[in-house]
Amino acid sequence: MDLRKLGLFFFRLFFILIFQGLFSEYQIGNPPCHLKRDYSLTYTKEGDIVIGAFLSLYLNPELWIDKKSFKSPPVPLAVEIPYMLKHYQNFLTVQFTVDEINNDPHLLPNISLGYQLLNNFHESGLAVENSLMWLSGKGPTIPNYSCDRQHKSIVVIGGMSSTLSMAMATLLGLYKVPQLSYGSFDLLLSDEVLYPYVYQLGSRESTLHLAAVQLMLHFGWTWVGLIFSGDLTGEQFSKHLKDEMTWNGLCLAFTEQVSEKFKQGDDDIKFLARILGSSSNVIFIYGNTASLKFFSELLMIFAFYGKMFVISASWDFSAYSDDEMMSNFHGTLIFSQFKREIPGFIDFLKSVHPRANPEDIFLKSYWEIVFHCLLSERKNLNMTSQQCDESLTFADVPPIFFDKTTKEESSNIYNGVYLLAHTLHQMLQTEAKDLSELLAYPLLSWKLLHFLKCVNPVNGIKDDLCVDGPSMTAETYDILNFRSFPDKIWSEVKVGEVIPHEKVLSISEEDIDWPEDFPQIPSSTCSVACGPGFRKQFREGQPICCFDCTLCPDGKFSNKTDAEECIQCPEDQYPSQEKDRCLPRTVTYLAYEETLGMILTSAAFCFSILTIFVLRVFVIHRDTPIVKANNRSLSYILLTSLTLCFLSSLLFLGRPTPAICILRQTTFAIVFTVAIASILAKTITVVLAFRATKPGSKLRRWLRPAVSHSLIFLCTLIQMFLCSIWLGTYPPFFEMDTHSEASFIVIQCNEGSLVTFYCVLGYMGFLALVSFTLAFLARNLPDTFNEAKYLTFSMLVFCSVWISFLPAYQSTKGKAMVAMEIFSILVSSAGILICIFAPKCYVILLRPDRNTLEILKNKASP
Repeated sequence: MDLRKLGLFFFRLFFILIFQGLFSEYQIGNPPCHLKRDYSLTYTKEGDIVIGAFLSLYLNPELWIDKKSFKSPPVPLAVEIPYMLKHYQNFLTVQFTVDEINNDPHLLPNISLGYQLLNNFHESGLAVENSLMWLSGKGPTIPNYSCDRQHKSIVVIGGMSSTLSMAMATLLGLYKVPQLSYGSFDLLLSDEVLYPYVYQLGSRESTLHLAAVQLMLHFGWTWVGLIFSGDLTGEQFSKHLKDEMTWNGLCLAFTEQVSEKFKQGDDDIKFLARILGSSSNVIFIYGNTASLKFFSELLMIFAFYGKMFVISASWDFSAYSDDEMMSNFHGTLIFSQFKREIPGFIDFLKSVHPRANPEDIFLKSYWEIVFHCLLSERKNLNMTSQQCDESLTFADVPPIFFDKTTKEESSNIYNGVYLLAHTLHQMLQTEAKDLSELLAYPLLSWKLLHFLKCVNPVNGIKDDLCVDGPSMTAETYDILNFRSFPDKIWSEVKVGEVIPHEKVLSISEEDIDWPEDFPQIPSSTCSVACGPGFRKQFREGQPICCFDCTLCPDGKFSNKTDAEECIQCPEDQYPSQEKDRCLPRTVTYLAYEETLGMILTSAAFCFSILTIFVLRVFVIHRDTPIVKANNRSLSYILLTSLTLCFLSSLLFLGRPTPAICILRQTTFAIVFTVAIASILAKTITVVLAFRATKPGSKLRRWLRPAVSHSLIFLCTLIQMFLCSIWLGTYPPFFEMDTHSEASFIVIQCNEGSLVTFYCVLGYMGFLALVSFTLAFLARNLPDTFNEAKYLTFSMLVFCSVWISFLPAYQSTKGKAMVAMEIFSILVSSAGILICIFAPKCYVILLRPDRNTLEILKNKASP
């Protein structure tokens, strides 16, 4: 309450007391303690120590107080007038707890507790006025005047909301009176400077955000809404919940703060539109009954279909709901820290009756309102209502007027009275010898609060934290499921429990009744979960809970739901087709046993045998003119090198080893160089033979076999030099290729230095190009001695094959690359063999009549 308004209230109250005739109805000479109020708002039970209980029952005192009758209040004329009859449970809880403690021989022995019940009507002004009356004792509200010579009241319990508690504390704090606030915990009241004598009985709910996140994680609710009260406690909960959700990868679809400002204009419509328009199906609501009053009123007008509520027990949604609206909360999950049943309270209710408690004015008024009748003692009043049936009990009270389960405020009151009793018991054992000495203690108020906050009143153990309420580490939440049934029957069933600090959640899903809009566990997500084999790809500018699902790239997998990144498979494994697991790779290479290997092996052997056969034919017919005319020694060398070329392809087949990797490319390069150099020597011999036909020509000396052999040796030596450089710098090596084929590990030879490798191939290509050029220029010489045409075709085939090989070699991987090189070796070698030697074998074997010197001379003549 604002201090300026409070001062104006005191001034106005004092002005009314003096000038509007409060004392005119009594003798002016009488002391103030003999004055009587127009009406009484209290019910007192005497005891050695009296507890002042400032409770709230009705909302409007004008409807309850009959200023024409000073003995008892009348019944309101219409039961639809606002009231909070459910809170009569708080009045009964005070009476039950005090009686229970008085009957306990071990707690405060030889000392009786009493109580003074006061009704605040849930109004701050009346709470302050009642505080003045309580401070004054039995007299009117006169500040700094006490009518009790020995004031037995040393502590008060109140009020139901933080607003009432603040209003009372502003006054009671001046007199250093400890105040046990039984409403929901409020951070403002925990200010030791403003409210040093207030002790809050309500739970701090410091770990409620942790419990909420545990529930979200359990049900997979990653996209939820949040509605919270517009006070400091609500803002703190919102901040803690956001931080914890972010830490656990959860997101808030919206956050709405409930404030009184929505009552103006169309803000309430926009407020509802934002909530109903959200894609989240689960809404967390935090706040107490008073701070969420506006939201409760909206729920009476609008039903949130397709939404499920998760709330704290601090919000009593039934306070502003009728029987029909209660069904809209069916399936709601409630976090509750207090026990829903006080042992022995139900049996106590059986003994509560206006006939047994004739002085309890609150019970009389409550009885007449809920049963729509008049008690027999009021039958003389001119009322049309019927007389109350004496057989009525609390079992007959409709649920809308009295909860069968214990409410949070009642649980706090029960714990508070016991806490006070244990505190007094400890103080009597350690601080004072008897009650009179305790009541005369000069710092009683401070000492009482110190025991409440810093000493466990049950075992006397000191607590260094010295805070209101239970310790955070001791917080345990029951998960309740609200169920609404026909005939205006509803209940709250415990379905689980959460211990936030231990991250322990146990819940029985089969026992939960979900809202009617959800036949099974509600789903509340921004995006559908990504299954195994996919990863989350976050949407730019949106929360992390909103994403698209992308298939894992090659070589990676994900074996869990909502994976943020795919995992690389080990080198000896590869991802399955679904990308949800890794499978073992099979080691492979171009083996002799497989189909392609057998075909290439057969081709190599066949061509090798064919070449040997041609060589044998040439050796057998070495003295025939056609063999002599084509330089038989060069033919022998060429055929031998071609045989080795065919056989060298076999080095590329089978399981590679480091030795084979070094041998196969160098062997291939050298024997092929010998073959190309032989062709070059034959081409040069053909050209020089026609140039040296004149007598005395100096070119004849270049036609000797030694010259051709030297040329072959020189060309081969250069190739061997290049191979030596290759082997000395970056030679071929054995490797296991895990990239060429997804499901296989290809064992192959890496060529090492590609530059040197292409230099070796380029050198052979250079020799072939020179041979092709010379043969092409000599193609028109006489046929008798001319091999130029055949050499031209052979080099054309050779160059075509290897020019095609280069791009194909670069575009293939694994076994296909090896097969491509073997194929190029076989085709180019076969092209040379067929183009050069097929015509000669045809003449030697099939047309021996043409293999004579006379035929050759006749063809040679013009």
